Amino acid sequence: MDISVVIPTFNRKHTLPRAIDSVLSQSISPLEILVIDDGSTDGTNAWIQTTYPEIKFIKQPNHGVSAARNMGIKTAKSDWIALLDSDDEWLPDKLEKQVEMLNQNPGIKFCHTEEIWVRNGVQVNQKKKHQKYGGDIFEHCLDMCRISPSSAIFHLSILDDVGYFDEGLSVCEDYDLWLRITVKYPVLFLDEPLIIKYGGHEDQLSKVSDGIETYRIQVLEKLIQQDFTFSQKKSMGKMLIRKLRIYANGAQKRGKEQVFNQTMKRIDELSDPC
Repeated sequence: MDISVVIPTFNRKHTLPRAIDSVLSQSISPLEILVIDDGSTDGTNAWIQTTYPEIKFIKQPNHGVSAARNMGIKTAKSDWIALLDSDDEWLPDKLEKQVEMLNQNPGIKFCHTEEIWVRNGVQVNQKKKHQKYGGDIFEHCLDMCRISPSSAIFHLSILDDVGYFDEGLSVCEDYDLWLRITVKYPVLFLDEPLIIKYGGHEDQLSKVSDGIETYRIQVLEKLIQQDFTFSQKKSMGKMLIRKLRIYANGAQKRGKEQVFNQTMKRIDELSDPC
């Protein structure tokens, strides 16, 4: 199985070597490694072409991580894509074990793995609510993003069907895509930590000042308008109401009465759509 590895990056010259070297150290080699530089200003361009001349390097204006991933996926030579964020790291047998699992399950086109979390240099335990799943996992994916992009391998035909990363989303773009995929496709889950996910640094993309639930609400509001079954829309609606209640309570506690009232109105609309 030929695999193209797509690594988006923006001003991450300080973490890129760790990510790239973890791919080069794999027990099986990918077909190619593509680094998409999303408008870095830290010298990534000249440095990577000198240090890693074997890597396919693409430089584009700064359009965000979704645009960078999409560029890499569309440029890739292989139909099988593995994503790796430029601040994460693969363990040496990550690709080999996923390829083996995919070969044992012909017809399944998506595989993800367990992960190790490191924050500010210290390994931390995941909470029970962060449990990951395999199979038909759409319902499990409604509350939060349960698939790390750095652990995912998928066949390009899935994105040709459901669409690529939404370049209009600055946060929760992975949550959005995984919902669009899992609503139609079963996934494999390799219950073994095969990536190291680093957090706590200032340029971490998931760090947002106004709360990540705001962006999950935005995604659910978007998806509930799309062509899903009644049952699927009902599940999304229930989760959307749950998240809106959390958001409304927060607004009320902060004295934002207008936001509170607007949110409660939206909850009433969803609760009584007729």
